[in-house]
Amino acid sequence: MPQLVLDRVTRHFKNKIAVDAVSLRLQPGIHGFLGANGAGKTTLLRMLCGVLKPTSGEIRCNGTDIRVLDGEYRYLLGYLPQDFGYYPDFSAKRYLEYLAACKAVPDALAKERVQEMLHLVGLDGEQRQKIKSFSGGMIRRLGIAQALLNDPEILILDEPTSGLDPKERIRFRNIISALSKEKIVILSTHIVSDVEFIADQILLMKQGRIIEKGSSRDVTDSAAGKVWEYLARPDEAERLNGEFSVSNLRNEGDRVYLRIVSDRCPCQGAALAQPGLEDVYLYYFEELAEETL
Repeated sequence: MPQLVLDRVTRHFKNKIAVDAVSLRLQPGIHGFLGANGAGKTTLLRMLCGVLKPTSGEIRCNGTDIRVLDGEYRYLLGYLPQDFGYYPDFSAKRYLEYLAACKAVPDALAKERVQEMLHLVGLDGEQRQKIKSFSGGMIRRLGIAQALLNDPEILILDEPTSGLDPKERIRFRNIISALSKEKIVILSTHIVSDVEFIADQILLMKQGRIIEKGSSRDVTDSAAGKVWEYLARPDEAERLNGEFSVSNLRNEGDRVYLRIVSDRCPCQGAALAQPGLEDVYLYYFEELAEETL
C-alpha cells in the first residue's frame, strides 16, 4: 500500500509564501483538507501531483522522492483539478477512451474501465452525447470518472463537488468512501460536509500552514469552550449578530435562536454547546472569508 511523506514542503511565489514548511505522513484513507480560498490547498495538491516543484522540502512516495520516480509515480496518480481540460466536441465515452490511452490503460482493459466509470458516476445513459451539451454537474462527474480510470493508488481531488447538487454530492461521497480502503485519497475543499462524515483525517489549512489535524472529533474538540447557544429577543439577536460570529440563526416563536462562535461568553444567559465542524471552520476562517467578500 502507498505512503506519502511531506518533509518541510514550501512553495514561494515571488514574495508570497503559498505553502509554508508543511510536514505530513499520509497513509491509505481519506484526508480532507479544509481551508478558505487562498489558504494554499491547491498549491499543495499541485506539488503532490508533481505539477509544481517545491521551493524547498521533499515529497516522498514509499521512501523515494517523487521527482526521482517521475513516470512511475504519475502512473499511481488520479487527479481532478479545480478546472480540468476536456474537448467539448468529444462524447463522454470518446473522451474517457482517449484519456485511458493517455494513461496507458491496456487496450484489453480500457473499454471495460470506461464503461465501469461511466456507470459509477451515472453518465452511462449520456455517454454518446457531446460534452458541450453537459451541465456543470455532469462535467464534474466526468472529471471524477477520468481521475479514476487507471485505478490509482493515490487519488487527489481539488474541490471535487463544485457544481454538484446535494444528491450528486452525497453520491460522490459514497463513491469516494467505498474506494478509500487501499488508496490514499486527498480531498481539498471549503465545503465542510464534503469531509465531515467520510474523512479519516481532517487537516485545517490557513495561510500555507496546517493549523489543526486529526479525526473529526479531534478537530471539533479544538473549539471546545468557544461555541455558545442563546435564545435572544429580536433586538438582542440583531446586536449579537453584528458583534459576534454566528454559525446558526433561526426564529423560534417570538425569540431568535443563535449559535455563536466566540472565545468569550457573548452575553449573560448564553450556554456552552458541543462544537461541530462548521463551528470550527467559522472559528478559524471567518476573518479570511470576510476579506474575500
